[in-house]
Amino acid sequence: MKTVLIYDSKYGTTEKVAASIAEKLMETNEVECFSLKKNPNPDISSFEVVILGTPVYAGQPSKKMKAFCKKNEPVLLEKKIGLFICGMEPYREKREKELKEAFPVALQEKAHVVAFLGGAFLFEQMNFFERLIIRKIAKTNTTVQRILWDDVNDFILKILNLKSYVL
Repeated sequence: MKTVLIYDSKYGTTEKVAASIAEKLMETNEVECFSLKKNPNPDISSFEVVILGTPVYAGQPSKKMKAFCKKNEPVLLEKKIGLFICGMEPYREKREKELKEAFPVALQEKAHVVAFLGGAFLFEQMNFFERLIIRKIAKTNTTVQRILWDDVNDFILKILNLKSYVL
């Protein structure tokens, strides 16, 4: 299945997760990967499967991803869809809320796979204000990586099983 993975990433964690997903999918599928920083509106018309990934900061998804989804929603609704977010929210209820707020309702209802895949606090890449907020809210002052690799692998397996789904 011809697949496209489109993501946005501020510090590189969502990019790292997206690259891992794309690499694994490339073993059995034709996959293209686009960063919204480099290509804010890739053409998705020729793809059967579209995977969207966004970081969530302070409960908010990337503005670039929101704009991409809004602009391309009619075309996206014709595709098989996988959605994921990367973030550091420790509580399941709040993670689910972040997932629901990250993408338009119509895309969530259409999506075959939706997942929270963990994240990271990369202190060396944050500015002073960001470090100050993370110290206060998360009670940490060092880099913390919590990518949920088992969940990433589950996400990949579900995407690989999409060929059994009917649009």
